[in-house]
Amino acid sequence: MTATAAPPVAPVTVPPRRRRRRHRLALPFALAAVLLTVTVVTHAIDQPDATDRGFLSPVATGDDGGSRLAEALRGQGVTVQRETDTLRALLALDTGPATLFVPVPQLLHPDTVGALAKLPAGRRLVLVDPSLPVLEAVDLPVVQADRRWATRAVAPDADGVPCPLPEATRAGTAAAQLQRYAPPRGFAATLNTCYSGGLVHLPWTADVVVIGASDPFRNDRIGEWGNRTLATGLLGGHGRVVWLDLDGPAPPPHFGTGTGTGEPAWSPTPGGSTTYDGGTGEGGRPGDGDPGGSGEPGDGYPGGPGEPGDGDQEQEQAQPPERQNPLWAAFPAWFWALLVQLALAALLVVLWRARRLGPPVAEPLPVRIRSAETVLGRARLYQRARARGPAADTLRAAALDRLSARLNLPATIPPTEVAALVAARAGGTPDEAHELLYGAEPSSDAELLALARSLDRLTRTVTAPPDHPTEGDHR
Repeated sequence: MTATAAPPVAPVTVPPRRRRRRHRLALPFALAAVLLTVTVVTHAIDQPDATDRGFLSPVATGDDGGSRLAEALRGQGVTVQRETDTLRALLALDTGPATLFVPVPQLLHPDTVGALAKLPAGRRLVLVDPSLPVLEAVDLPVVQADRRWATRAVAPDADGVPCPLPEATRAGTAAAQLQRYAPPRGFAATLNTCYSGGLVHLPWTADVVVIGASDPFRNDRIGEWGNRTLATGLLGGHGRVVWLDLDGPAPPPHFGTGTGTGEPAWSPTPGGSTTYDGGTGEGGRPGDGDPGGSGEPGDGYPGGPGEPGDGDQEQEQAQPPERQNPLWAAFPAWFWALLVQLALAALLVVLWRARRLGPPVAEPLPVRIRSAETVLGRARLYQRARARGPAADTLRAAALDRLSARLNLPATIPPTEVAALVAARAGGTPDEAHELLYGAEPSSDAELLALARSLDRLTRTVTAPPDHPTEGDHR
């Protein structure tokens, strides 16, 4: 008895697991993070730095300068006295009513900030966006509240509280809401605020105005809304402005005993004898203790407060003009920021479409692939996409090509005649042949499989050689 070998068992192939394309989920978040980073960096670049040289300077013509404000004040008949030394600016207030404008309070030396709280009557102090240490050193009943992302233009009574400052009421809507201020905890009195807390007015012996935004004073924004009216109204009320223009952090004052009372005093130059006692007029005037001085203001040093404007003109002539690139000055800052964002967007589009810059190009295969593998691979693609309709169309188109070649059918023959000729050759009715060759899309995989078998049976029947060979047929 002969034993028959069992047929080989085909190995069971496990379909590979689909890889989770996590990059599809991470890509939107990455793009959002990039856009957020670009926005933050652009905003940081666009916002002015108060510590930069020329920020709110009366002689700086850049976007962050204050030359347009100085020209507007002079056009109203207000004297603009530029001082680059804290002592000279304080002494300049002794000659009469004036407004001390401190655009960058953070640059003041801590030992001299306290002198701002002792200004004589009839003067006004304007502080732009002071820090918390400055507010505490001047002993102002004001603390910092929330700070906005960017300056907002609002009305003086935007929060529903009437603004008691006439200058702000005349200006109307202005870009004054960036840093907001509020009274400290436990403060019983009412704080005079405007622009939803962006401006605080303290009617002390000397008027004190704290504003949390530099936009109304800058060259690039003074022409918007009521910024010009607000800035000139705050600074030009007394007819003279002492503009403290510091190029950097102020040096520490020189302490001595020039007052004769044993209390420390400070002078503008190391080893000097000019002292200041807070504006009381006792031993603080230039010339006191100086045998060569006459005791009048301005005798202690040339260009003192007794001659307002002389030192300002000399310093304006000595300082070289700022040079700017004309291309940068021709367009506003938002134009360049928008240009950078458009360039980044174009770069992202290029990276996204880098693999699809043109239509597909047919290339010769490096190796030959068996037709069965090609059919199997294409079938798996149809199965994965659940494309029963395209798969049925492909099978019917291939069957029609084989039938047309065998029956010598022209390309313009209508489907009804094709069905009739196929039915006459293979058997059956023309309706059955028409339904098989031009029927509806299969609704399931079983119907698709049945359609494939029926088409294969039909083509084999039609293309088979006749029972009685004719001339030219192989015998």
